[in-house]
Amino acid sequence: MALHLLKLCVGVDHPDELAAFQKRRIATTGRNAHITRQMPRRAKEILDGGSLYWIIGGKILVRQRILALESFTDSQGIRRCRIELDPELVPVRPTPHRPFQGWRYLVEKAAPPDLPQVKGLDALPETMRRELMELCLI
Repeated sequence: MALHLLKLCVGVDHPDELAAFQKRRIATTGRNAHITRQMPRRAKEILDGGSLYWIIGGKILVRQRILALESFTDSQGIRRCRIELDPELVPVRPTPHRPFQGWRYLVEKAAPPDLPQVKGLDALPETMRRELMELCLI
Protein backbone atom coordinates (compact mmCIF):
# COMPACT_ATOMS: atom_id res chain seq x y z
CA MET A 1 0.00 0.00 0.00
CA ALA A 2 1.47 3.34 -1.07
CA LEU A 3 2.16 6.14 1.37
CA HIS A 4 1.61 9.71 0.20
CA LEU A 5 2.79 13.17 1.21
CA LEU A 6 0.53 16.15 1.89
CA LYS A 7 1.87 19.68 1.33
CA LEU A 8 0.53 23.22 1.41
CA CYS A 9 0.87 25.02 -1.93
CA VAL A 10 1.76 28.53 -0.78
CA GLY A 11 1.14 31.52 -3.06
CA VAL A 12 -1.08 29.59 -5.47
CA ASP A 13 -4.85 30.05 -5.72
CA HIS A 14 -5.67 27.46 -8.38
CA PRO A 15 -4.13 24.27 -9.82
CA ASP A 16 -3.61 26.03 -13.18
CA GLU A 17 -1.21 28.43 -11.44
CA LEU A 18 0.73 25.49 -9.99
CA ALA A 19 0.93 23.90 -13.45
CA ALA A 20 2.20 27.15 -15.00
CA PHE A 21 4.78 27.59 -12.23
CA GLN A 22 6.05 24.05 -12.69
CA LYS A 23 6.25 24.43 -16.48
CA ARG A 24 8.45 27.50 -15.98
CA ARG A 25 10.63 25.57 -13.53
CA ILE A 26 11.04 22.70 -15.98
CA ALA A 27 11.96 25.16 -18.75
CA THR A 28 14.70 26.74 -16.61
CA THR A 29 16.04 23.77 -14.61
CA GLY A 30 15.06 20.79 -16.75
CA ARG A 31 13.36 19.05 -13.82
CA ASN A 32 10.08 19.16 -11.96
CA ALA A 33 11.14 19.01 -8.34
CA HIS A 34 9.96 20.46 -5.07
CA ILE A 35 12.62 21.17 -2.43
CA THR A 36 11.83 20.65 1.23
CA ARG A 37 13.92 20.61 4.39
CA GLN A 38 13.24 17.12 5.72
CA MET A 39 13.84 13.79 4.01
CA PRO A 40 10.92 11.42 4.68
CA ARG A 41 11.99 8.48 6.85
CA ARG A 42 9.42 6.30 5.11
CA ALA A 43 10.83 6.97 1.64
CA LYS A 44 10.60 3.33 0.54
CA GLU A 45 6.82 3.31 1.13
CA ILE A 46 6.41 6.65 -0.68
CA LEU A 47 8.37 5.45 -3.71
CA ASP A 48 6.05 2.44 -3.95
CA GLY A 49 3.42 4.43 -5.89
CA GLY A 50 3.00 7.46 -3.60
CA SER A 51 1.89 10.93 -4.64
CA LEU A 52 2.27 14.46 -3.34
CA TYR A 53 -1.20 15.84 -2.56
CA TRP A 54 -1.35 19.65 -2.81
CA ILE A 55 -3.52 21.79 -0.51
CA ILE A 56 -4.58 24.87 -2.47
CA GLY A 57 -6.88 27.48 -0.93
CA GLY A 58 -7.63 25.33 2.11
CA LYS A 59 -8.54 22.19 0.12
CA ILE A 60 -6.68 19.20 -1.21
CA LEU A 61 -7.27 19.68 -4.95
CA VAL A 62 -4.60 17.84 -6.95
CA ARG A 63 -1.90 15.22 -6.66
CA GLN A 64 1.31 14.44 -8.48
CA ARG A 65 3.02 11.07 -8.56
CA ILE A 66 6.37 11.09 -6.74
CA LEU A 67 9.11 9.75 -8.99
CA ALA A 68 12.15 10.08 -6.71
CA LEU A 69 13.35 11.41 -3.36
CA GLU A 70 16.91 12.74 -3.22
CA SER A 71 18.82 13.97 -0.19
CA PHE A 72 21.35 16.74 -0.88
CA THR A 73 23.18 19.65 0.75
CA ASP A 74 22.42 23.12 -0.60
CA SER A 75 24.89 25.96 -1.20
CA GLN A 76 24.55 27.15 2.44
CA GLY A 77 25.41 23.69 3.77
CA ILE A 78 21.82 22.84 4.78
CA ARG A 79 20.51 19.31 4.22
CA ARG A 80 17.47 19.23 1.93
CA CYS A 81 15.20 16.77 0.14
CA ARG A 82 14.40 17.05 -3.56
CA ILE A 83 11.02 15.52 -4.43
CA GLU A 84 10.93 14.71 -8.15
CA LEU A 85 7.36 14.93 -9.44
CA ASP A 86 5.50 13.68 -12.47
CA PRO A 87 4.40 16.79 -14.41
CA GLU A 88 0.78 15.59 -14.61
CA LEU A 89 -1.54 17.23 -12.05
CA VAL A 90 -4.34 14.78 -11.25
CA PRO A 91 -7.49 16.46 -9.89
CA VAL A 92 -8.88 14.84 -6.74
CA ARG A 93 -12.15 15.27 -4.89
CA PRO A 94 -11.83 18.67 -3.15
CA THR A 95 -11.24 17.94 0.53
CA PRO A 96 -10.94 20.68 3.18
CA HIS A 97 -7.71 20.68 5.17
CA ARG A 98 -6.20 22.99 7.75
CA PRO A 99 -2.84 24.63 7.06
CA PHE A 100 0.38 23.31 8.63
CA GLN A 101 4.11 23.74 8.15
CA GLY A 102 6.25 21.34 6.15
CA TRP A 103 4.68 18.15 4.86
CA ARG A 104 2.69 15.33 6.42
CA TYR A 105 2.29 11.66 5.62
CA LEU A 106 -1.06 10.71 4.09
CA VAL A 107 -2.13 7.07 4.24
CA GLU A 108 -3.88 5.54 1.25
CA LYS A 109 -7.27 5.17 2.94
CA ALA A 110 -7.32 8.88 3.93
CA ALA A 111 -6.32 10.16 0.48
CA PRO A 112 -9.13 11.77 -1.53
CA PRO A 113 -10.08 9.85 -4.68
CA ASP A 114 -9.21 11.07 -8.16
CA LEU A 115 -11.95 12.92 -9.98
CA PRO A 116 -13.33 11.06 -13.00
CA GLN A 117 -12.14 12.30 -16.39
CA VAL A 118 -15.03 14.12 -18.02
CA LYS A 119 -14.87 15.04 -21.71
CA GLY A 120 -15.55 18.64 -22.57
CA LEU A 121 -14.53 20.17 -19.24
CA ASP A 122 -11.94 22.33 -20.97
CA ALA A 123 -14.75 23.99 -22.93
CA LEU A 124 -16.41 25.29 -19.75
CA PRO A 125 -15.57 28.79 -18.52
CA GLU A 126 -12.97 28.69 -15.74
CA THR A 127 -15.29 30.19 -13.11
CA MET A 128 -17.99 27.61 -13.84
CA ARG A 129 -15.47 24.77 -13.69
CA ARG A 130 -14.21 26.03 -10.30
CA GLU A 131 -17.75 26.30 -8.93
CA LEU A 132 -18.59 22.77 -10.08
CA MET A 133 -15.41 21.51 -8.41
CA GLU A 134 -16.29 23.37 -5.19
CA LEU A 135 -19.67 21.63 -5.21
CA CYS A 136 -17.92 18.29 -5.83
CA LEU A 137 -19.91 17.81 -9.03
CA ILE A 138 -16.83 17.27 -11.17
